[in-house]
Amino acid sequence: MSEESAPALTIPSSIQTVEAIIDWCAAQFEKADLYFGHGTDNAVDEAAWLVANRIGYPFSEEKLALVPNDTTRAAIARLVEERIATRRPLAYLLNEAWFAGEPYYVDERVIVPRSPIAELIAEGFAPWIDPAGVRRVLDLCTGSGCIAIATALALPEAHVDAVDLSTDALAVAQINVARHRVEERVRLIESDLFASLGEHRYDIIVSNPPYVDRGEMATRAAEYRHEPELALAAGESGLDLAIPILEQAREHLTEQGILVLEVGASAAALETRFPRVPFTWLEFEHGGEGVLLMERATLDSFFPIEP
Repeated sequence: MSEESAPALTIPSSIQTVEAIIDWCAAQFEKADLYFGHGTDNAVDEAAWLVANRIGYPFSEEKLALVPNDTTRAAIARLVEERIATRRPLAYLLNEAWFAGEPYYVDERVIVPRSPIAELIAEGFAPWIDPAGVRRVLDLCTGSGCIAIATALALPEAHVDAVDLSTDALAVAQINVARHRVEERVRLIESDLFASLGEHRYDIIVSNPPYVDRGEMATRAAEYRHEPELALAAGESGLDLAIPILEQAREHLTEQGILVLEVGASAAALETRFPRVPFTWLEFEHGGEGVLLMERATLDSFFPIEP
């Protein structure tokens, strides 16, 4: 039987409860050898997310024992089939990603939110700065707007400028700004990093820019190939944006301001490039690495410098 005429994937009639359906979905994902890295890191969590999206959040013991109707079962099966056939991240199939405990709209115009910076935002960027004193925040390379919006929600007295070079990304961010009702405190700006910001200064500059090096771009899993290359690729060493951010941030920070910059796996390359700079690498309770924090005074001392 050809692939075109093959029957659609269906959930066996013997599998009834929500809990059993989750197990069935996870088994299909494991059999297909999918890659997980866009909101989950394993088949069971991905299956639970998919099913929860169809039956409603949050999960409970009572909900796990429910028996979904045929329409819901068919919808779940179609999503499982599409996830396997296309290797598209589940977030794109659902048009949903979770960040800092809140849902965000996403599609292929932006990468799927997955930054450990969410944990720092939840703490109001303490103890590195007094949350009560933060009035202006800049989010560079905002993408879906999740970092900017989560920051605005965590710091109700702060105004956040959310910057991106991509008009497509800013269109997605606008959807999320409206969804979370933060239009009065989150301003979307089209700009190549700091280029359109004039002399504005901020208490916090936070950025999760593209940082994937050329080698990793060439070997990345199929799921990552559905994300916009502009939001991932950062040249030979992965530092094409990190370096100008470090060199220019001091001109846009208040005297006591801080820079939070994610460079992921390019952290080693950054330390090699600037061996004398005392980078502070943050540790996260829930995992994640490659996020540095630098105070304005340190930036004044070391950037811009010759490597």
